[in-house]
Amino acid sequence: MSRSPHNAEEYRLTDPHITELLDRATADLQPQFQGIFGPETIRAVVEETYAQLNATARVHTHLATLATRFARERLTSIAKNQGALVPSTPEVLFVCVHNAGRSQMAAALLHHHAQGTVAVRSAGSTPADTVNPAVVEVMNELGIDLSQEFPKKLSFDAVEAADVVITMGCGDACPVFPGKRYLDWELDDPAGKPVEEVRPIREDIDRRVRDLLAELVPEAAR
Repeated sequence: MSRSPHNAEEYRLTDPHITELLDRATADLQPQFQGIFGPETIRAVVEETYAQLNATARVHTHLATLATRFARERLTSIAKNQGALVPSTPEVLFVCVHNAGRSQMAAALLHHHAQGTVAVRSAGSTPADTVNPAVVEVMNELGIDLSQEFPKKLSFDAVEAADVVITMGCGDACPVFPGKRYLDWELDDPAGKPVEEVRPIREDIDRRVRDLLAELVPEAAR
């Protein structure tokens, strides 16, 4: 499990094109975290995030854009944990082993139903290279696009920032912090299953997500 930020020297990148992209990503993130993190810290998280994604990605198109998104999530978590940001909505973290199926569906469904009333993240204890294609297909059937999503490594910061942590087959991988609500959802793993067998898993997750939303934000579930 990763903890951020780490020393950027470990992930020194020498390709001028990549350096330019990461410079731009750092500049894009600075206004959001002005007064919270200096440019050196932001750059360190951006570089580490890019290096982690680059190590497992099969397709490197838009990798810098994905790194910017994930770095923003990580910096937000760190800022919350330090008390520099006061969250206005509850935050839910979904965790499965590969962050390629169950946790991706759960996060997307909660994000869809909550309409901004809940902050949602997902991660995996051992992230896969890509999101399960069958999962992408069954979510497309609901009009939810997962084509731009990617498996993410579970971090201490993400767990610490969450109000509710929901595990799906990897409970032992999650650190326990006082004051958090932990749930373990027993769900079939969609890995290797055809679309016809993934749909019932999606529906099971959807029911659980709706129940969770009704507890967290009753007015959003109406």
